[in-house]
Amino acid sequence: MRQVRNHIDLVLFLAVLALMVMSLGVVYSASSTYSMVKWNESGRLLERHLIKVGAGIVAIFIFMQIDYRVYRKLTKPALIVAIVLLLVTLALGGELKGASRWLRFGGFGFQPSEFAKYALLFHLCVLITDKKKRIEDFTTGFLPMLIWIVPVTALVLAQPNFSNGAMIFTMSIVLLFIGRAKLLHIAGTLGACVPVLGLVMLMAPYRMQRILSYLGGSGAAGKIHYQLDQAIIGFGNGGVFGLGLGGSRQRELFLPESYGDFVFSIVGEEWGLIGALLTMFVFLLIMLRGLKIAKHAPDDLGRILAFAITTSITLYALVNAGVTLGILPTTGLPMPFVSYGGSSIFFTSIAVGVLLNISMQTDLYPRLAGTPDSIRPIEPVRAAAAGRVS
Repeated sequence: MRQVRNHIDLVLFLAVLALMVMSLGVVYSASSTYSMVKWNESGRLLERHLIKVGAGIVAIFIFMQIDYRVYRKLTKPALIVAIVLLLVTLALGGELKGASRWLRFGGFGFQPSEFAKYALLFHLCVLITDKKKRIEDFTTGFLPMLIWIVPVTALVLAQPNFSNGAMIFTMSIVLLFIGRAKLLHIAGTLGACVPVLGLVMLMAPYRMQRILSYLGGSGAAGKIHYQLDQAIIGFGNGGVFGLGLGGSRQRELFLPESYGDFVFSIVGEEWGLIGALLTMFVFLLIMLRGLKIAKHAPDDLGRILAFAITTSITLYALVNAGVTLGILPTTGLPMPFVSYGGSSIFFTSIAVGVLLNISMQTDLYPRLAGTPDSIRPIEPVRAAAAGRVS
């Protein structure tokens, strides 16, 4: 090991930090009335969110100094732990809004599906890197990866958490495509799994209500349609320049989940069209910088890992914005770094830390003043010398 100067993509770091800082004001504004009604304390949820944001920033600084190549040997054990945690979650049945999605330790709540998402993506990146051309072979290349994708997706769906399960499956398929798996194998997987996903979606009444709401129905879908209507009203209230921070009307218990999955509506109401576009522009910056890191990464693992992290953040942001605007059916996916929620912020922050570490492996980016030196292996660990991971 040797000490090297710490180089990171400063634009990416500042973009993520800007979203986190912005979320403090937005979450406080969106949750203050609800907190006052429930706990007689307007800043109750802000205090919790501040702790989660702080933990996320600490996670970024820690993981951006750990060489990403060390995960080559850790992704399989991590994924096994994630699957066990998903099984424990189902067995214990931690109830939250009718879904077994949380493990609780005292006052601390933990969502294993967020951990499982990145554990699976990281392990797929390692497998794709190590298998190289063998990925084209169904038995020795494609099937071993499918064996990991299916149980993780199934366990998340069983919570039930259809939106997150569907996103995990989608991102996994995208990685297989980028990894140059045969289109015939991918098409066969989609042909077998998509009907199953469709059946799972239609089996739950509340999911049917969401589809009816998206298609413009009423009646049974009225409550969900009400939530979407209130979100759109929020954007309408904001106009071009917004009502100003703290000026939201929809937060006055009109818009359910105003500080969570529908927080983007509060952004549009208080910051207007300009604020909403600026928020999405920040995500565009994250996407562009992440793809640049992937392009200039020193090895195949760095390239596909950077692509996977960037794609995950971008897709979640686009889907959340699309849902809030009524472009997509209602889901339970948060807006990365902006919505209230500890598990999402924490594990996405870890992923950003890994992405920043990949950026350190090149000389393309300016040094972040004040950060300590990082420790890297003397020579990059190449896939051919790392052994095969199964």
